[in-house]
Amino acid sequence: MPAAPAPPTAYSVPNVSEGRDPETIAALVDACRRPRVHVLDVHSDPDHHRTVISLAGEPLALQEALVSLAGECIDRIDLRRHRGAHPRTGALDVAPIVAIDDDDIPFASEIARGLAGRLAADLNLPVFLYGAVATHDYTRPRDFRRGGLEELTRAVSEGEIVPDAGPPRMHPSAGAVLVGVRPPLIALNVWLPEGTVTEARTIAARVREAGGGPPGVRALGLYLPEAGMAQVSMNIEDRKAAPPAVVIALVRAEAERLGIEAGDAELVGLIPGDALRGGPSPAALGLAGFRPGQLLELHARTTRLAA
Repeated sequence: MPAAPAPPTAYSVPNVSEGRDPETIAALVDACRRPRVHVLDVHSDPDHHRTVISLAGEPLALQEALVSLAGECIDRIDLRRHRGAHPRTGALDVAPIVAIDDDDIPFASEIARGLAGRLAADLNLPVFLYGAVATHDYTRPRDFRRGGLEELTRAVSEGEIVPDAGPPRMHPSAGAVLVGVRPPLIALNVWLPEGTVTEARTIAARVREAGGGPPGVRALGLYLPEAGMAQVSMNIEDRKAAPPAVVIALVRAEAERLGIEAGDAELVGLIPGDALRGGPSPAALGLAGFRPGQLLELHARTTRLAA
């Protein structure tokens, strides 16, 4: 008899609200290590107080890993004592299922809805759906974060927004989980060694889509005390409309307009190879610490071989 076809590979990039304590970070990553699930990349930032974990695996196994991660977050993270530069709504803040292309959206959506049900049933966590599975006007994580955790807590408690799964109230220490379906997102930071937070915010305002920048670019200007410098922190949601080379060049140009020099750029997590193809090399872009293991396609091939 011919062998049964291997299950398709699913991808997720959970973000957790812990980026400082090595023991806690190690425990959170270990919670993701389940049979038929691969931890592809881990990126922690103490100033953002956030860790981004890239995972790939069989669909049900990936769900198990994310539920396990959420449980570990509940045990180890208390948002009432959390202070970090990155906005957040939960201990397990976001758990996106990544649709590599449009044909993957139905498959990713099924996984996301199943995950939302598991988080609600197993852990009694409120879950909001976003992206391709959104059921309300809030379609992006930033919609839920507008006004901060306190504002979302108020809106939920007063019934202005109802979780898609789980109790109609925020978890007292773990908040809520945002589960979504989205295409590959590119997270980039550009450092401003001599810049101020005001200058970082000015640059961010000019390069984000809402300020006239390329489509799908989200940007924040931050000062990171541990690093001792300002930073423009960006998400690129449409890599074809806004290739990283274009976005980084725009940040550097805006910094020059302010009379300051932009420093190294930093890639958070993985990147689709086509986002770099045909443009300057990672070294020419100033992507400090870039390694071939951050190419998504490389992991797509090795994960299928190992499954």
